Amino acid sequence: MTNQTIKENLQAVPLFRELSSEELEPIVEISVARFFKQKMLVFMQDDPCDRVFFIRSGKIKIYKTDANGKEQIISVLDAGEMFPHAGFFRKGNYPAHAEVIEDATLIVTSIAEFEAILVRYPELCIKLFKVLGEKIVDLQARLEEQILHNTYEQIIMLLLRLCKSNARIEHDRFKLTTQFTNRELANMIGTTRETVSRTMNVLKKKQYITVATDGCYLINHHKLNEELF
Repeated sequence: MTNQTIKENLQAVPLFRELSSEELEPIVEISVARFFKQKMLVFMQDDPCDRVFFIRSGKIKIYKTDANGKEQIISVLDAGEMFPHAGFFRKGNYPAHAEVIEDATLIVTSIAEFEAILVRYPELCIKLFKVLGEKIVDLQARLEEQILHNTYEQIIMLLLRLCKSNARIEHDRFKLTTQFTNRELANMIGTTRETVSRTMNVLKKKQYITVATDGCYLINHHKLNEELF
């Protein structure tokens, strides 16, 4: 991939969207493109944290595992997103695994070299803080969901959250762009596959969700919101 192509792809990342071509050039110079096939690990939990990644195409699953090997999915990321979000400020190791769930082309940037650029461009720091702030608000909302709501409500809130982060609008519904299994949905909120399966069956009977021909969920966002009140 040429530097010009890398520049065009970085310009599509929200963090860099308002930078001029000249301001973006130093970042292009320290970045390379890498192709990863489905099921490959970009990095593993506790690997040395020395690079940050921007998704040109494909999907990446971020998840943690405990001492027993149990998986907790943190997020599923699409084109235009970066990870790990705390990479620029975290010294040590990656806090989670990053696995490719659809063939992906990633733009890889050295954290040490990028931090040197941040010193030269303070406005880029401000934009980065805004991105991290949005992630903090999201994590706070997830914590509140677990504390204040029962499992049925948590599953509904998860589906509504996925409508914002991993869906597109089709007619009057949101269609998830990733085919999540009940186990994967369960792993996102720390419950069991059986509990998610029962809840999804209830929501299907109420016609709040349906399954498209490609296996992805179609969600009636309005009805799910009403179910919480």
